[in-house]
Amino acid sequence: MAETLIIADLHLARPGGRILALLDAFLERAANADAVYILGDLFDYWIGDDQPLDPAIAERLERFSTLGVPVRFLPGNRDFLVGSELLDRVGAKAIAEQTAIEHGGHRLLLLHGDELCIDDAAYQAMRAQLRDPRFIRDFLGRSLEERIAIAEDLRQKSRTESSNKADDIMDVNAAAVLEMLERTQTDCLIHGHTHRPGIHRLADGRCRVVTGDWGEAGWLVSLDDDGLRLERFTPDEREIVDRLEWSGVAAGGAA
Repeated sequence: MAETLIIADLHLARPGGRILALLDAFLERAANADAVYILGDLFDYWIGDDQPLDPAIAERLERFSTLGVPVRFLPGNRDFLVGSELLDRVGAKAIAEQTAIEHGGHRLLLLHGDELCIDDAAYQAMRAQLRDPRFIRDFLGRSLEERIAIAEDLRQKSRTESSNKADDIMDVNAAAVLEMLERTQTDCLIHGHTHRPGIHRLADGRCRVVTGDWGEAGWLVSLDDDGLRLERFTPDEREIVDRLEWSGVAAGGAA
């Protein structure tokens, strides 16, 4: 049975740990998929398409273009500056930051997920500043070395600030989830960003699915005709962490 694969939060920087083996395992599986969606934070940071890529990582990413299946990229908070040059290299097409797709008779909304973390006011203020067109113009006009230094500084500040915040502040806001479902007329949200993989079954029959971040293992969401699965995988094995049949998802928010 053909499947659609969804991943997020690979945070590629340099080929440490198991990342190359995980990418190899994913690419082998993706060759038989209907489509692949990347929901942001493919990179630990991206400061413009002139950013150098480690050759081993570049070789794996360029293999996406040889899969023979559609590859779609949705930006995250770390890599919203990914441009057409990089996407062409990977063989991917950009999609909107909130993109609805149809599957199993349901409308599913794909997003990175950070826009749902509205309880973290400091983060949302920084997000708005970084995405301001004037900031982006100024940033991209700087030298590669300057941009890398700024990105490294922001990454370190983010780590420090996150370690001092309560966990619930950095998670999605329940009211924001419901508002998003209502505004987009969708039955299920699928996102990354929080690094808290799980399938959340909402009281009204709709759902929220969170992909996991890659480290010692990779994470993916698989969609097929029967439903969706949240999977954790290594180069040697696959584990279905949770599954949800389409028959168990309410359409249009009706319980």
